[in-house]
Amino acid sequence: MLPLAELQAQIAHAVVSGDCERAAAALAGGADPARRLAVHARHFVTSLTGALREKFPATTWLLGTDLVAAAAHAYVRARPPHRPCIAEYGADFPAFLGEFDGTRTPPYASAFAALEWAVGRASIAVAAPSLAWSDVARLGAQGLLDATLELQPGLEYLRFAWAVDELMKMYLSGCEAETFVLRETDTCIEVRGSRGSLALTRLDPATFTFRAALREGQTIGAAASAALDSAAAFDAGAALRELVHAGLAIAVARAPRGSGS
Repeated sequence: MLPLAELQAQIAHAVVSGDCERAAAALAGGADPARRLAVHARHFVTSLTGALREKFPATTWLLGTDLVAAAAHAYVRARPPHRPCIAEYGADFPAFLGEFDGTRTPPYASAFAALEWAVGRASIAVAAPSLAWSDVARLGAQGLLDATLELQPGLEYLRFAWAVDELMKMYLSGCEAETFVLRETDTCIEVRGSRGSLALTRLDPATFTFRAALREGQTIGAAASAALDSAAAFDAGAALRELVHAGLAIAVARAPRGSGS
């Protein structure tokens, strides 16, 4: 009799890999345990593959059902869930897709799938009450340098080498152009969503760097410094006011002096 932990590990491996013979030898009761276990293995892969494809309908629209289904099937085998929450499963599928079958997968596939994942996350976010400019300005110029801003939960910042936001807008509008040329160009995208609304906004690199740094929890001073590195003419004060007036900031807090994050 195998120890319980070893038996569980064997069954888990069998279900994920589809190789049920070894684990089936330890099962008792009924006829043909390998065949019975194989049913569970097929259900595991089929269910997760289906759930994954449902999260990437736009990617399926772009690349075709066969390619996405094959990539999803391989992904489930290679990277099974490690958490019970299926809603979180698939975050690294875009990167996996970019490496899958290079002869059929276009170079922009990973970027488009990553944008779709971000759109999906943003679209179900719940917007929080935003700050007024007076809430931020009360810290004073010096205090703001060492302060952090919490931004709306439905914000995502992505930078790609392809203008995939144009493709995504086409998909979301339901209006397909007769001809479309996807441009290879540095593209900085702000995804903003809440239940019932979604916006994709193209940002200049400096503004993108500033907002993305704030989103990561860096201080306003550190975020401004990073933005200035990409554009010497960047106006941090104006960028901060624009962000607050757009309703993107929901909380402000002082950080320890000298902290960059």
